[in-house]
Amino acid sequence: MTKWSPNSWRAKPIQQVPAYPDLLALKETEARLASFPPLVFAGEARKLKKQLAAVANGEAFLLQGGDCAESFAEHGADNIRDFFRVFLQMAVVLTFAGSQPVVKIGRVAGQFAKPRSSDNETKGEITLPSYRGDIINGIEFDEKSRVPDPARQEMAYRQSAATLNLLRAFAQGGYASLENVHRWMLGFVADSPQAEKYEALANRITETMDFMRAVGITSETNFALRETDFYTSHEALLLGYEEALTRVDSTSGDWYATSGHMIWIGDRTRQPDHAHIEYCRGIKNPLGLKCGPSLTPDGLLELIDLLNPENEPGRLTLIARFGADKAADHLPKLVRAVKNAGRSVVWSCDPMHGNTVTAAGYKTRPFERILKEVQTFFEVHQAEGTHAGGIHIEMTGKNVTECTGGARAITAEDLQDRYHTHCDPRLNADQSIELAFLVSELLKKSHVRQPHTQAAE
Repeated sequence: MTKWSPNSWRAKPIQQVPAYPDLLALKETEARLASFPPLVFAGEARKLKKQLAAVANGEAFLLQGGDCAESFAEHGADNIRDFFRVFLQMAVVLTFAGSQPVVKIGRVAGQFAKPRSSDNETKGEITLPSYRGDIINGIEFDEKSRVPDPARQEMAYRQSAATLNLLRAFAQGGYASLENVHRWMLGFVADSPQAEKYEALANRITETMDFMRAVGITSETNFALRETDFYTSHEALLLGYEEALTRVDSTSGDWYATSGHMIWIGDRTRQPDHAHIEYCRGIKNPLGLKCGPSLTPDGLLELIDLLNPENEPGRLTLIARFGADKAADHLPKLVRAVKNAGRSVVWSCDPMHGNTVTAAGYKTRPFERILKEVQTFFEVHQAEGTHAGGIHIEMTGKNVTECTGGARAITAEDLQDRYHTHCDPRLNADQSIELAFLVSELLKKSHVRQPHTQAAE
């Protein structure tokens, strides 16, 4: 294998690269970014890897979720807070059901670039470059907006820094305290079918907290009750930006991507001899790899050997995204091949990307298909004797109507009411909490049927 450096990817073929018209401006922007402070730190990435190793061993569960694509227009403290509080609600539901720690990773503070199936988009008689995320170009359908602009990378960096600052304050400053478990409920969810179930769970937690307080264990004396670990992640698509934020860790001498704690490789950019695999193999962050229907068992094992040659637990998360109608055919042979090869990985289910359909002129994702893929994911791992390690979803704390179904039964006709996404449809807060309760039931069943984890075996 050739020697790795942060820019060795530039000698490889690359997919999904924007056509910047001003390469000098791009180079100058990347040089400025290289002088900016890191967004995250190597020690945080190592801590996440250790927690993901527990997931790989069946001792924890991974919850990864957030926006399809972050936007400059929707950036605001209220949106970040509402996303975080829904995420906390989901996590506490899953923690209570599984009696295990939940590793919390947001698709946030860096999820700006999006792969596209076509380089161009046509409306009527006008054809323009496709929208590739706010870090690259604008969503407005006009010639000026669609020109890739390097200055947007600096805007994305500064928005990521501001988002991270607020998230760290929420996670470490008391907002995430279990004493606030009742206060996390969003107003528009309060009259939903999920509210009663969540309120009952919150009451049980409050009773437990009251008992612990009576015996002298409080959030003032035990930081684990008032703080939580929350990590960031995004797809490492724009490699010039990633390279600029790749730094040597002073304590270990290893290279880390400091744009986020975890980065993943998409289903469209996982060619083993291409640039994205080349870049990711050399950094020490935890990595994700999207696994779609075209991936063969041999192809997956080749990628695992490239990305995790030392078979390090917590290093690699395999994110399955097949679609509800394909998961049962494709997932078992991949799980079996990885298990038989003795590879340590986290298996996570992305039930969003394979279940996109069009209804009433809108891209949407039926909630029943999302749930069906998650159920199949658990059933396959139960059958194979492996650990269903987590879920990876696109969701928001906003009261949007982008995915059909759920307990409130959003219809195709309802989509036009509050369809706000810049890219793909997201679960709203009510649907997200409903999914957490449904996954919690699957976790309970898996624990009853399979008391011995891989670690015990």
